[in-house]
Amino acid sequence: MNKILKLIGRDKELFIDDISNYEKELSQKVSTSSFLVIGGAGSIGQAVTKEIFKRNPKKLHVVDISENNMVELVRDIRSSFGYIDGDFQTFALDIGSIEYDAFIKADGKYDYVLNLSALKHVRSEKDPFTLMRMIDVNVFNTDKTLRQSIENGTKKYFCVSTDKAANPVNMMGASKRIMEMFVMRKSQQIDVSMARFANVAFSDGSLLHGFNQRIQKQQPIVAPNDIKRYFVTPKESGELCLMSCIFGENRDIFFPKLSENLHLITFAEIAVKYLQDLGYEPYLCKNEEEARELAKTLPSLGKWPCLFTSSDTTGEKDFEEFFTDRETLDMERFENLGVIKNEALFDERLLNEFETTIKMYKTNLSWTKEQIVTLFFKMIPGFGHKETGKYLDGKM
Repeated sequence: MNKILKLIGRDKELFIDDISNYEKELSQKVSTSSFLVIGGAGSIGQAVTKEIFKRNPKKLHVVDISENNMVELVRDIRSSFGYIDGDFQTFALDIGSIEYDAFIKADGKYDYVLNLSALKHVRSEKDPFTLMRMIDVNVFNTDKTLRQSIENGTKKYFCVSTDKAANPVNMMGASKRIMEMFVMRKSQQIDVSMARFANVAFSDGSLLHGFNQRIQKQQPIVAPNDIKRYFVTPKESGELCLMSCIFGENRDIFFPKLSENLHLITFAEIAVKYLQDLGYEPYLCKNEEEARELAKTLPSLGKWPCLFTSSDTTGEKDFEEFFTDRETLDMERFENLGVIKNEALFDERLLNEFETTIKMYKTNLSWTKEQIVTLFFKMIPGFGHKETGKYLDGKM
């Protein structure tokens, strides 16, 4: 843990005071409750699952589409915490499937449902088919699992949004903003809360996680040098989600307070710290070809080829924000957690039109990215999407 903190330029865990202040109540509530964690084998899902498990819940069921990640989660939990008296089970299921619906029908009784499943990559908007799957996972699976939670008398439903939903500039952020609207509609029938937060350092599929892969495969480290981001550790992401789930009032969205504790840092700076921590000196290359070539020889000399460039791909936001100037905040309740307070604001007509249009595209098995972008602009009038024609998959 301390190693990750050091790499992202911090020396203190972000929510340590809030967790300490609320630990007694948190443990009491978890130990007397049952939980379903959806998308529980992703980086944030694993972190949340561990936070719940170590507080001895009565029932903890974890669902995820990734069988391999689920195996690792169980091995990790058994190796770290051992066992609990409660019912702990994992299920390798696709939330959009008939099998998942049968699983919910068989029992489905949970006090808390936490949904951490998402298509989170900006690069997933490059083609119309992956983009449609993003809408399915981020919007419609959320709406479906909310409906099932209402039918089964669930006390509270939690789902992860993203900082990129505040004034979105990419389709991923916009899909999460639309998800928030669907959640607000269901908040009239069930208590809901959410979290928006920064990049999770070294989470699966992230650029920092890619650093580990590049080292193992003896390949160059590539990073943008002009984008500054806030990072939370995996453990902090789990704590933030659990705090929002247990203590959030209906429609609350939790986020990390910006302070000197939450350090703004570029990916290139982290790359340098990361390499130095491994005992390598970064060697700056002029282009991809040079970097690939030098990867064969430099590491044995204690140097590592790096390519640091400015960002020019579609969907990159110049800065991060967790809330907009139109949202009402409670900054007093917690030390390092801010809360966005929400009314049940949504446009029923727009939500219905969104559902009907997407359903029509799917029935016809035909749609374009342009059609979906147009639909997103209708849902979010201030949507700041800019198409540069360049995508991350076109880079090393």
